[in-house]
Amino acid sequence: MPWQNTGGGGGKGPWGTGPNGPQGPRGPYGPKGPQGPQPNLDDLMRKGQERLQKVLPGGAGGKSGIVLLIVIALLLWAATGVYRVNTDEQGIVLRFGEAAEQPTLPGLHWHLPWPIETVMTPAVTVVNRVDVGFRQGMAQRSRPTSLLDESLMLTGDENIVDVAFTVFWQINNARDYLFNIQTPQEDTVKAVAESVMREIVGRTQIQRVLTEGRGAIEEEAGRELQKALDEYGAGILIGEVKLEKVDPPLEVIDAFRDVQAAEADRERYRNEADRYANQIIPEARGRANQLLQEAEAYKEQVIAQAQGDAARFLSVYEEYAQAKDVTKKRIYLETMENIFADMEKVIMDDKSGTGVVPYMALPEIKRRSNTSTNGGGQ
Repeated sequence: MPWQNTGGGGGKGPWGTGPNGPQGPRGPYGPKGPQGPQPNLDDLMRKGQERLQKVLPGGAGGKSGIVLLIVIALLLWAATGVYRVNTDEQGIVLRFGEAAEQPTLPGLHWHLPWPIETVMTPAVTVVNRVDVGFRQGMAQRSRPTSLLDESLMLTGDENIVDVAFTVFWQINNARDYLFNIQTPQEDTVKAVAESVMREIVGRTQIQRVLTEGRGAIEEEAGRELQKALDEYGAGILIGEVKLEKVDPPLEVIDAFRDVQAAEADRERYRNEADRYANQIIPEARGRANQLLQEAEAYKEQVIAQAQGDAARFLSVYEEYAQAKDVTKKRIYLETMENIFADMEKVIMDDKSGTGVVPYMALPEIKRRSNTSTNGGGQ
């Protein structure tokens, strides 16, 4: 050995005196080891056999002792098959890696020990969540590029929108969940959810995505995600898809907000114009109906008056045809009465003779009388 030739000492080891020295062989810790004399392996084996003989009846070499050892080993091996299923779990027993039984209910159960059978107990009542496009507690403006790759999506009108959403799900079939989709299963849920959301956003206008269409998008995404996972036989139940943030990309968000403000002003002006039109048009229609009704009333009045005049003329004509002189005189008197009703009249008596004409100023007396009466009343 190389260490036997070092140091020039005949037969010395690397730690001192050789095997024929006065102190015997030396190790790295000296002649007696790190803490004293090194134990003899034969003595240890002999002492162990003696202790085992004391414990086992008939001695360790007897057949009954060997059988007892085998029985104890089998019992300990069988005890490893006891397992417990909690209230929020389902137990799936695997026989040589294949699911051999139906899911076991909560409680204590037993299966054939390893390596024949093993058990898996996934939690089936816990509501899990998968975040797409963001992570909890992460600032939106400091997201890494990998998250932006998840959240940036193309809309139906060829705009880019930043969508971050959360999927809440739980296991409804533990066997399908464990064996039909690749582990970790959360990655499968995340990949399918991102694909479904991109498809929905890709056929939706950006204005609808940013405003009134968010609720409809969440419902449709939940239905489509559940449908896709059912086709995979994933054994997963989707509880809810919630849009956490829907905004334009950070690079153009200020300009986009200006556009949104302009569109809001346009909508406001349009609403004001519609409100004014809804106020003016009924008023104009009301006035038009009023004029039509007044014209109809005037027409009816004129027609009725003309018909009355015609009837009166016909009645007068019939009376005139029966007594022309009397009727003529009556018409003359009625006409003169209408003419002289509001005129000042002076009556002259031609029988009083010539000279000074007797005259009584009746109109002036009547006016003075009316004036004095009105003045006294005041």
